[in-house]
Amino acid sequence: MTRGKPATPVWFTIVVMVLVIWGAVGVFACVQQIRLGAEAMGPADAYYRRLYASFPIWYNGVYALATGSGLAAAIALVLRSALARPLFLVSLVAVIVQFGWLFGATDIIAVRGAAQVVPFPVFIAAVALFGVWLSGHARRRGWIG
Repeated sequence: MTRGKPATPVWFTIVVMVLVIWGAVGVFACVQQIRLGAEAMGPADAYYRRLYASFPIWYNGVYALATGSGLAAAIALVLRSALARPLFLVSLVAVIVQFGWLFGATDIIAVRGAAQVVPFPVFIAAVALFGVWLSGHARRRGWIG
């Protein structure tokens, strides 16, 4: 008789399902931004139209990498695959590149204010970092891999 992976706790399953939903929403938002540009979140003002028009060609690719690898990582957790951790790491790096460029190369903070534009990207990065930690924790516990 072969031994399988240990049973995962209920909290882990719930958190993983939340991460899958989070990832799916992120991919949807990315697709909407690629399709609609500045209008993805509703009617955009002139500043956001100019900002989106200034994005380099690679920006949407990094956004797609961040969201796509995050969703893939969450699905890997569902499948109990050790690929979750490297996929979460890819997502985290892409998030840092995406928002690092946005905050470092544009005037969005000066125009809109840090309190308006920084909290959500910080939360996004925190979720990706949490995914890295969770997948490592799950691997150490034998729940994945």
